[in-house]
Amino acid sequence: MSFTIMNNISIKFLFYVLIGSLSFISFGQKNIHHRWNKQLKIYVSESGQVNYKAWKKDQKNLNAYITTLSNYPPREGASKNYKLAYWINAYNSLTIKLILENYPLKSIKEIKSPWNSKCFRTRETEYSLGDIEHQILRKMDDPRIHFAINCASVSCPKLLNTAFQEKQLETQLIQATRSFLLDSTKNILSKNKLNLSKIFFWFEKDFGSKEERLGFIEKYSNLEFNNPKINYLDYDWMLNTQ
Repeated sequence: MSFTIMNNISIKFLFYVLIGSLSFISFGQKNIHHRWNKQLKIYVSESGQVNYKAWKKDQKNLNAYITTLSNYPPREGASKNYKLAYWINAYNSLTIKLILENYPLKSIKEIKSPWNSKCFRTRETEYSLGDIEHQILRKMDDPRIHFAINCASVSCPKLLNTAFQEKQLETQLIQATRSFLLDSTKNILSKNKLNLSKIFFWFEKDFGSKEERLGFIEKYSNLEFNNPKINYLDYDWMLNTQ
């Protein structure tokens, strides 16, 4: 066989290998949250209650999903919504993993430094839950992330029993925010008085001035207020278990 023919075969082989590799990467990016979505459907109720006892027996699938996240971080050119969905799902799945590793327990606060311990590695960088929340998600300038991430506690926004996805993210964030605001166990809203979740107090800077905060709440609750007095409710850190 001539050198030219051999060379052409080599070029074609490399071409197909490259196409195959790119297709695999694309597939991985596109379907990266499928396993997480399936687990949420099994172990999380519509109301956001988590069956930790049953999930603890199936940790291998959760660990496999987190490994996939580690191996396929968002590409530099990925959309903001893709990155948001990735890191929201990462935060929530890592929180579940933390609880399962320490289960049974009554509260995430029984765990030493739950938000400061490094628990995830990708692209040679290690992250804690706090790093993901404060250094990545909050810096993406969308305060609705506070109603999408879950801290495994009763007063937290509920853990959705579906994975966040790039193309559905806007709808999912709207629904998560509205659901949290109108949940009377998390916020009590009336025309002249707001008893709000402490999330609005802890992350006041993310929601802006009082006027901006009221505008945000009005927008997503579809309610109107008359210069209301604002108080903050006690936060229940008990586990959001079934």
